[in-house]
Amino acid sequence: MLFNSVNFAIFLPIVFILYWFVTNRNLKAQNILLLLASYFFYACWDYRFLFLLIFSTFLDYFTGLRMERSKSQKFKKMWFWISIVVNLGFLGLFKYYNFFITSFVDVLSNFGLNANLGTLQIILPVGISFYTFHGLSYVIDIYKSRIKAEANYIDYAVFVSFFPLLVAGPIERATHLLPQIKKKRVFNYVQAVDGLRQILWGLFKKIVIADSCAEFANQIFNNSDNLNGSTLVLGAIFFTFQIYGDFSGYSDIALGTGRLFGIDLLKNFSFPYFSRDIAEFWRRWHISLSTWFRDYLYIPLGGSKGGMWVKIRNTLIIFLVSGFWHGANWTFIAWGLLNALYIMPSIIFNTNRNNLDIVAKGKYFPSFKELCQMILTFSLTVFAWIFFRASDLQHALRYITKIFSKSVFEIPIYFNRFASLIVLFVIGIFLIIEWQGRENNFAIERIFTKNLLLRWLSYILIILAIIVSFGKAESFVYFQF
Repeated sequence: MLFNSVNFAIFLPIVFILYWFVTNRNLKAQNILLLLASYFFYACWDYRFLFLLIFSTFLDYFTGLRMERSKSQKFKKMWFWISIVVNLGFLGLFKYYNFFITSFVDVLSNFGLNANLGTLQIILPVGISFYTFHGLSYVIDIYKSRIKAEANYIDYAVFVSFFPLLVAGPIERATHLLPQIKKKRVFNYVQAVDGLRQILWGLFKKIVIADSCAEFANQIFNNSDNLNGSTLVLGAIFFTFQIYGDFSGYSDIALGTGRLFGIDLLKNFSFPYFSRDIAEFWRRWHISLSTWFRDYLYIPLGGSKGGMWVKIRNTLIIFLVSGFWHGANWTFIAWGLLNALYIMPSIIFNTNRNNLDIVAKGKYFPSFKELCQMILTFSLTVFAWIFFRASDLQHALRYITKIFSKSVFEIPIYFNRFASLIVLFVIGIFLIIEWQGRENNFAIERIFTKNLLLRWLSYILIILAIIVSFGKAESFVYFQF
């Protein structure tokens, strides 16, 4: 079930009405309703994988209790590793088995050896990377004695499978979400309206920005060998806004939906394309994943306390693992490595925390220096996204080679000039709105707060843009991860 589908537009109000008007006096009934709704939501994708979600949930729930009740560190560690191995085993089997097998066969073939190792014809369970990381953080936190094991299975299951975040995040922490699930929730009109506003902006990002850009990005990337360099630059820019509109749009809808039910989810995006360096970009892009890797991988590896070599090594590991998390393809590893190289100068010269504030805070325009920094950071990001979007490394390298040829100075080749220019114009309007709202949680959170007429006019224009752009409900890019 897609957020940008008619089915979800029917599903959400039904759950909302049952939640606040039928089960509102009973917290347990509310949580049971959320769990059943979440399982139904997931089963709409593929009911066969619902068992995997339930099994993973029960495994971590049971493991948490066993670790807490273990009388010796030996048994505590045993249960801990059972959960880690099984969870990562499922993730590895479904997501990475074929990648490792084909890569191994390719290596052997380079030495003149032919190996007949078969791949598995299996479907990647949607959201497996996200709910696996929910469970892993919970188990790790119990093992490190940061939290107590949750005794109520329903509450824990809602934490893992709450439907707004189930298939594409944000990646939640038990310390943040579980207390909200266990606490009685009272309907808050202001919070609900704010949630609807964020859902609206998320739909605009997905349907108007991402899906429109996707049409042209796909045409250009799929025909890149026959196009000139300037057109390929345009394709990379289209994909840059596609991936942002798609994923941050999903996150906005997820956070807004959570607010409708009185639950605040972790913020996942904070206007990353206005970043002044790569370190700032990664503090603002997919925040829940970046902080997850920081807390559960970077810091346990030694963080930045072991000298320059340790900092460089750990940073490299983080970005390579992040790339690999995104998909079983060498293109994602190359994308992660490239971002590691981008950020390395700031790690070496200890400038990675220079830009912690909001750019041009309280001002209408950035300084000339800030503008140059943003343009450079954005350009590096666009370049890196080529690897993310390309079908394989050879495709990415051919694409980049074409960009750095003299054909980059030629006039771009448009598949549909008028439509392309319209989309570019809309992207420009989108950037202006995002810039004006960059000090808020999302761009239109405080739009025309002092003028009711202008505010509602803005809502109407956004809704009309969504209706005009709405076609076939397109899946979200991050569902494949």
